Amino acid sequence: MRKPIIGGNWKMNRGIPSDTVNMLKKLIPSVKKVNSVDIVIAPPFTALGSAVEITKKSNIKIGAQNMYFEETGAYTGEISSLFLKKLGVEYVILGHSERRDIFKESDELINKKLKKALSMKLNPIVCIGEHLEERDAGKTKEVIHNQIHNTFKNLTKEDLIKTVIAYEPIWAIGTGKTATPEQTEEIHLFIREILELKYDSETANAIRIQYGGSIKPTNAKELFEKENIDGGLVGGASLQADSLFEIIKAADATTK
Repeated sequence: MRKPIIGGNWKMNRGIPSDTVNMLKKLIPSVKKVNSVDIVIAPPFTALGSAVEITKKSNIKIGAQNMYFEETGAYTGEISSLFLKKLGVEYVILGHSERRDIFKESDELINKKLKKALSMKLNPIVCIGEHLEERDAGKTKEVIHNQIHNTFKNLTKEDLIKTVIAYEPIWAIGTGKTATPEQTEEIHLFIREILELKYDSETANAIRIQYGGSIKPTNAKELFEKENIDGGLVGGASLQADSLFEIIKAADATTK
């Protein structure tokens, strides 16, 4: 059975270290008995050190929201995987739709970042997903197929299994719209089918695939009950300890 994973992507929020610490102080005691779900919080870079320190004796892991594929050099404004590793960060989100759309990151660039993260033993959470116009045009599966082919190019199955895929329909991120559990399950199954053809059934069944896109306490249970959905990458609802805990509980309930 795949272990569900709940990621909290704080985006450009709660970047003041004291704000991050206060939120995590509320969350840590709530989740201390949750052993069947991996919990990852990705605050802004400015709060990573504080987040790592406050969660050291807890079951919460800290992730970064992005990284570059070079360790050092003349790359103004970028963050090195080496820096993250030395800081105690364990996860990194790659290829979020906001990185793809706003900062024009390509599948090829994300592929380089992914390989670097794996070589540094950082656990990657790689985002894929379609725009509304692509869904309306019936191109969802074509887009997903191409993203997987290019983003995971030349990855061994051993490295793939270490990777978490986050399916995030772009039209559902931060909009309040959520893909139905049936729509989401269909695409998660489709992703596994692509991976089975690319690798094998054992690999396809082992990899964890999250859903991301306006997950809330009110819809989490119905989403997570689907066979191929292994938790979620949560945006706005992860900024408050109470709402995030309710989502974590929903994931935990699917393991009983």
